[in-house]
Amino acid sequence: MPNSTDSDTRTPSPPFGYSRICTLDPDEQIAAVAKFHAHQIRPNRIAYRLGIDIAYVEALIAGETEVERFTAAVAANRKQRYHERIKDSSKRRGAGRYELQQQIEKDFQHELAINGAPRP
Repeated sequence: MPNSTDSDTRTPSPPFGYSRICTLDPDEQIAAVAKFHAHQIRPNRIAYRLGIDIAYVEALIAGETEVERFTAAVAANRKQRYHERIKDSSKRRGAGRYELQQQIEKDFQHELAINGAPRP
């Protein structure tokens, strides 16, 4: 059996946490992390995609840093996502549309309940 390391042409995984240099200023970092978090992207993927320090991403999500600004940004992004999903559901007709809208509403209320955010 040949040595598997010699015949393996795949590239190795990038280092955990970074894929590139982050060019965002601190305010843009908070907004970007909030947007990804509102779309339920995992913290390590957020850090990898944006090049932001994983410790900073986790601190924002855990509520250890910039609590008010981050919470407000996440809430705004969740509301925007909710409205986009409702708008997209209007392409369907009949019972399928109703069921999809009910599921979207249920998901949104569940996210609010988990995070203790006020209703829109």
